[in-house]
Amino acid sequence: MTENKKFDFKDYVRSRYFPHLWCPGCGHGIIMGALLRAVHELGLDKNEIVMTSGIGCSSRISGYVDFHSLHTIHGRALAFATGVKLSRPQLKAIVPMGDGDSLAIGGNHFIHAARRNIDITAIVMNNKIYGMTGGQFSPLSGPGKKATTAPYSTIDNDFDIVKLATAAGASFVARSTAFHAKEAKDILKKAIMHKGFSVVEIMSQCPTYYGRKNKEGSAAQMLEGFKQFTVPIGSKKLEKHPNLIQRGIFIEDTDRSEYCEAYDKIIKVAMKGKE
Repeated sequence: MTENKKFDFKDYVRSRYFPHLWCPGCGHGIIMGALLRAVHELGLDKNEIVMTSGIGCSSRISGYVDFHSLHTIHGRALAFATGVKLSRPQLKAIVPMGDGDSLAIGGNHFIHAARRNIDITAIVMNNKIYGMTGGQFSPLSGPGKKATTAPYSTIDNDFDIVKLATAAGASFVARSTAFHAKEAKDILKKAIMHKGFSVVEIMSQCPTYYGRKNKEGSAAQMLEGFKQFTVPIGSKKLEKHPNLIQRGIFIEDTDRSEYCEAYDKIIKVAMKGKE
């Protein structure tokens, strides 16, 4: 247990893999810091956690943190995490994903993990673009936005992660931003301890590709944008400005059965040879 010990970043990372590969101003480091602080404040031992990731800037986290970790293939992190969780249900499973990794090539795994309500914490680090592969648009870029694969702007509508996760059956759904690091940390603490599939969208700035191509300014200016264009759930500001993005915990359902527990019951029945 570590809750009474002062937080030290070095206690939770593999220092030999630093410096990290993220661009200056990227929001992913802030999110990793919020996650590590959440783990520390929960008093979890590093051996209690398994992190599974796919491909992309966000997925590099699994190599930096000093947990059990699997760096897998693009879009399939939730599938790998499902296998790990079924075989080692006592572990806390955390899956960091980007918007493309989670909802483009990984979209099918995302909705079915939510439908099953398996005890995994999915962190969608939403920077609205494919950063590692060169700035292509993603399912969350939104119409009218520019990318290397949309030099004249995109025409695709974007997903709303909160609505999608809710409709698919996730029992914990939340949103925060890299600007609101303490809020993100507190949400992650609840998500990790929730029994069921947890989805936490954290909006993250990509000044290198998304910010530059869409003239959103520096990393600091993009962070300021998160402050200006998001509000807590139910804020009175929504009455005059309904397009503001809401932050907070949208769904926290503790009544649904968790997949691993239901699976374990079936195994016990099968072992007895009874229908």
